[in-house]
Amino acid sequence: MSTCYIETPLGNAEIVGDNDGVSSVSILNTIEKISESIPEELSDCVSQLKAYFNNELQHFDLKLNFKGTDFQKKVWKLLEAIPYGKTISYLELSKQLGDPKAIRAAASANGKNPLWIIVPCHRVIGSDGSLTGYAGGLHRKQWLLNHESLNKQQTLF
Repeated sequence: MSTCYIETPLGNAEIVGDNDGVSSVSILNTIEKISESIPEELSDCVSQLKAYFNNELQHFDLKLNFKGTDFQKKVWKLLEAIPYGKTISYLELSKQLGDPKAIRAAASANGKNPLWIIVPCHRVIGSDGSLTGYAGGLHRKQWLLNHESLNKQQTLF
């Protein structure tokens, strides 16, 4: 497994993966030294993340190496299908899984998503439109949703 650290508008990101694909992307609450060189197997991920943050990319095209239970992987695959700039509720997610009562299980799997941003768990919100739960903190979830908003708020100053 290779690891690298890059700077993002949300903080430093840790990216982990190998020739089988990217297995983890997370924004850290600590300051890590930015990698001077990027391992070849992570270079596409780094390039695509930078393009995403520069508003040049809306869909990631990366080889991913999910590590989780079968149920978690099923949830994460559904998350990948949520379009850029759109949100769904945890209830909608559980219905897509075929069990509207599986809201807590879907939310738990969502929270264990190891591929932040790339597998867009930030696009899942409460049924009432509220921001609920995000491993990276609600301020980051709000930032990502604002970043992807098709109707960006313009400021006068």
